[in-house]
Amino acid sequence: QVQLVESGGALVQTGGSLRLSCAASGGIVSTYTMGWFRQAPGKEREFVAAVMTNGGITDAADSVKGRFTIARDNAKNTVYLQMSSLKPEDTAVYYCAARYPYSGRYYSEDGYAYWGQGTQVTVSS
Repeated sequence: QVQLVESGGALVQTGGSLRLSCAASGGIVSTYTMGWFRQAPGKEREFVAAVMTNGGITDAADSVKGRFTIARDNAKNTVYLQMSSLKPEDTAVYYCAARYPYSGRYYSEDGYAYWGQGTQVTVSS
């Protein structure tokens, strides 16, 4: 059983930066595909970014590519989401999730076995 705890959510201005953290226990993050998802009010939860086990390959959704970066700190067993050039449309609850690397598509929330409680990010206009 893997437990994930997100932190770092805050109220920020448009154009600002923020780093979210996902601290893991009960598992080693480098052995899982780790993903970030978000859910805005009135919208479905969507994929944001993921880091794979194989060589630390990363990917991000088109809506955040170039602005958001996912990173893994194996020594701290923690995954981060570095966000910059924030926009009001980035406002959402952000969730950290983990999945077994052989269990399916990394961009689909359905395959993720473990989820954090979420952290709120609000970007003011």
